Amino acid sequence: MDKIHILWADDEIDLLKPHLLFLKEKGYDVTTATSGNDAVDLISKQDFDIVFLDENMPGLSGLETLKRIKNQKNDIPVIMITKSEEENLMEDAIGSKIADYLIKPVNPNQILLSLKKILDNKKLVSAKTTSGYQQDFRNIGMTLNDRLSWNEWTAVYRKLIFWELELQKSKDESMHEILEMQKKEANVAWGKFVERNYIDWLSGADKNPPTLSHTLLKNKLVPELEKEGCVFFLLIDNLRFDQWKVLQPILSDYFKVESEETFCAILPTATQYARNALFAGLLPSEIEKKFPGLWKNDDDEGGKNMHEEEFLAANLKRMGKDVKFSYNKITNHAAGKKLNENFTNLLTNKLNVIVYNFVDMLSHARTEMEVIRELADDEAAYRSLTLSWFEHSPLQDIIRQIAEKKCRLIITTDHGTIKVTEASKVVGDRNVNTNLRYKQGKSLDYIKKDVFEVRNPSDVYLPKNNVSSSYIFAKQDSFFAYPNNYNYYVSYYRNTFQHGGVSLEEMIIPYIVLSAK
Repeated sequence: MDKIHILWADDEIDLLKPHLLFLKEKGYDVTTATSGNDAVDLISKQDFDIVFLDENMPGLSGLETLKRIKNQKNDIPVIMITKSEEENLMEDAIGSKIADYLIKPVNPNQILLSLKKILDNKKLVSAKTTSGYQQDFRNIGMTLNDRLSWNEWTAVYRKLIFWELELQKSKDESMHEILEMQKKEANVAWGKFVERNYIDWLSGADKNPPTLSHTLLKNKLVPELEKEGCVFFLLIDNLRFDQWKVLQPILSDYFKVESEETFCAILPTATQYARNALFAGLLPSEIEKKFPGLWKNDDDEGGKNMHEEEFLAANLKRMGKDVKFSYNKITNHAAGKKLNENFTNLLTNKLNVIVYNFVDMLSHARTEMEVIRELADDEAAYRSLTLSWFEHSPLQDIIRQIAEKKCRLIITTDHGTIKVTEASKVVGDRNVNTNLRYKQGKSLDYIKKDVFEVRNPSDVYLPKNNVSSSYIFAKQDSFFAYPNNYNYYVSYYRNTFQHGGVSLEEMIIPYIVLSAK
């Protein structure tokens, strides 16, 4: 059996040496901390199976330490040790999801009994999770053989994310591998679904299309603007549905979720296209036609998302929403702090749009920086890094202020991202764009089974750089690689997070409406 790792936080830890020795003799590994801050710091750096936490510590109290531990790792069991049997203290602790509590002075057998009770229960929960997924595995597999609708696809994707997060807690590697295989199978079927339906969604041939990037504000935001009070529209660039789910427990301190929906990002699932379309309420070729001086193609010089505020203003006017609004784009920590400090200035607006770019930067940094690759070497670690950023970012303070002022909050994104593993060879001239998940150009040569190809860009409302331009979008978890320097290119980009193509992770993205508690 693997050794159980215990963290014991008590400002009088020296007095507990007999207890620590007892646990070590029983085969437990014990790490100690003498303050709440030290305990929180250790939790962020190491994995522990269980925590013993003194309730009455100077500085950061036991209850505040408990809250911070749960914000970082909600599933870790915590045993509270207290000198007091006061009812309100126990209610606070139990309400904060402690696993057990002990009254001082504690004896070694009490500790051992509590450990056995909790850890054996954890094994039972893990076994139940594994069993639950095994049963659902068959149901999901059978569903994937059907011709699913958009709503059925969103249900399948939510279910896959649910099990991914549950199996992450259970640490069952074998079942996690099976889930990864099922996600790949689902993405193969999703690629076929998009090929069959995408053009009809845009052309109007499908009379019941999903909400897409360019129809999101009209379908979802406008009804919110008709309600009383101030609305904050927070777009976190590149936020996948699973990343939203790991942020949700922190936000639940301030907000209740009124609705948790998804919509479909347009192709390419890249910021230049999807986010411009979202704010403009138009598809890319329509933006190019309506705003010829503002739209930038892939091969144009300059930033590709410099005019979102103008697009938004025009869109609101077109929809008959003559409201006072603000637009803020946050691309670094200092800008986030400044917005937080000037928060009260936003409260006179009906609508406040905040675009926060961190997750997109994290994705690119993970590709380019070895240290970030090591910190986020798999999906679970990538989610964990997103959570850690959020907990220490000015954005959490901004959200707290939104809740205090009883404003409504919408959290959404422009597209998701996928971890790419398989290289797909592509050949094109030097004018072909650099994105790894989509290419546009003339005379493209590629492996047909790996792509969703669009010979005529106007079919999907995309700009045409020249008469013979076409677009290809990578499907599943593949990425495009040129024959030149192929091996180096493949090893550099394999297992990085990319976007622009056709996958569940990139296209089915969150739209969350929250109201202050």
